[in-house]
Amino acid sequence: MASRDLDIVLFGATGFVGALTAAHLAEQVGAGVRIALAGRSRSKLEALRTELGAPARAWELVEVDARDASGLRALARRTTVLASTVGPYAVHGKEVVRACAEQGTHYADLTGELLFVRWSLDEVAERARETGARIVHACGFDSIPSDLGVLVTAERAAADGAGTLADTTLVVRSMKGGLSGGTIDSGRQEAITSRADAAARRAMSDPYGLSPRRSEEPSTGRDRPSGPVATLRRLVPVERDPASGRWSGPFVMASFNTRIVRLSNTLTDWSYGRTLRYREVVDFGSSPVSPLLAGGMAIGLGAGRAGLAYTPTRTILDRFLPKPGEGPSAAQRAAGRFRMEIRSTTTTGARYRTTVGADYDPGYDGSAIMLGQSALCLAFDGERLPARAGVLTPATAMGDVLVERLRARAFTFDVEPVERA
Repeated sequence: MASRDLDIVLFGATGFVGALTAAHLAEQVGAGVRIALAGRSRSKLEALRTELGAPARAWELVEVDARDASGLRALARRTTVLASTVGPYAVHGKEVVRACAEQGTHYADLTGELLFVRWSLDEVAERARETGARIVHACGFDSIPSDLGVLVTAERAAADGAGTLADTTLVVRSMKGGLSGGTIDSGRQEAITSRADAAARRAMSDPYGLSPRRSEEPSTGRDRPSGPVATLRRLVPVERDPASGRWSGPFVMASFNTRIVRLSNTLTDWSYGRTLRYREVVDFGSSPVSPLLAGGMAIGLGAGRAGLAYTPTRTILDRFLPKPGEGPSAAQRAAGRFRMEIRSTTTTGARYRTTVGADYDPGYDGSAIMLGQSALCLAFDGERLPARAGVLTPATAMGDVLVERLRARAFTFDVEPVERA
C-alpha cells in the first residue's frame, strides 16, 4: 500500500459518533498522518474540519455517497484504511465494504448488525482474502470489550498451562451511557428484515449464526429442556447466583457480542477451546427488587424488539427513541462509564476473572476511541498484526496490539486467576 496517498479515510465523519471519532483522531495524530473526511455533504465536512481546528487543517475532504459504487472504489483505492460510521450498515454499508475488499483496503466499522456481518462473510470474505484486505466489523462497544476481553482471558489461561476456556460469562457490573440513534435505527432495520425473511430469522436465532464453518460447530436446540417452565425461562432469562445471592438478567447487546466472540474462536481454529460456552448478562444486585428489575429488563427487551418489527408499534416507539445523528451533550457523555467482568472456568478447572472497563460513555466517546484506535492500528501496526485477511473480528485482526493501544488510553483489560474455594 506504499503508493496510496491517504492513511485513513473516515466515512460518515459528520454524523454524531463520526464527529467524535474525527475529534479523537485530531487529538492523537501528528502532521504526517494523512487523513480524509468523507461524506455526502461537502459543506458539513468543511464545517467539521473548521471545528476540529489546526490539527485537521490539512485533511482532505471527499464528497461521496454510500450508493456511489464507482466513487467508493476510487476512494478505497487511495487509502490504507477506511473507517465507516454510516449505518444502518445493511442499508448504507454494502458498497463501502465491497469497495474495500476489491481494492485491498483495510476496513473498520461500528456495526452491531448480525445480518450485515453475515452478508459480509458470504459475499466479500473470499475476495478480501485474495486482495489482503482486513474487513473488521464491530470495532466499538459492539463488540471490542467482549471480543478482546475473552481473547486476553484465553491467552492467560494458555500461558499458565491451564487448558482452554469452558464456561465463560461476561457480567455487566455497571454501565452509564445511552444507545445512539444510529444504533437504534440499526436494530429497527434488523427487526423489519427478520420479520419478513425466514432465512434472516434463522440466522438471528442461531448462536453460531456467524460461523463460516457451521457444520463443525455444536448443534443447538436438540437437547434443550422442554415444558412450560423451561419455555418461560428462555423468554424471561432471569437467574439467581446461589453463592452470592445476586440476580442477573439479559444484556441488550449479548445476542450480537456472543456471536462475535464465537466467530473469533472459529477463525482461530477454536483456540479458545472446543468446549467454550459463552454468554453475557447484566448484574442487578441482591436487593429484594433485583429480580423485578431483571425481569423487567427481559420483558422490556423482548417487547422492544417485537415493537420495532411492526409498523403500528414502531411508529409509536419512534416518537420517543433518539433519531440517527442525535446524541447527549458533552457534560452527559463525560459522566459515562462501563465496567464488565468476565468469569471463566477452563478445561483443567482453573478459574479466571477479567475486568474490562473505561470511564467513557460506551456508545459515544468510548466507541469513538475504539474505532479511531482500530483505524490507526490497521494503518500503522501492520507488521505486528496477525497474518490474516478476509472478514475478521477485532480479536482476530488486531488482537493484543489493539489491547495495548486501548490500555494506553485508560481502558482496562486485567486478568487474574481466582483461587478455588
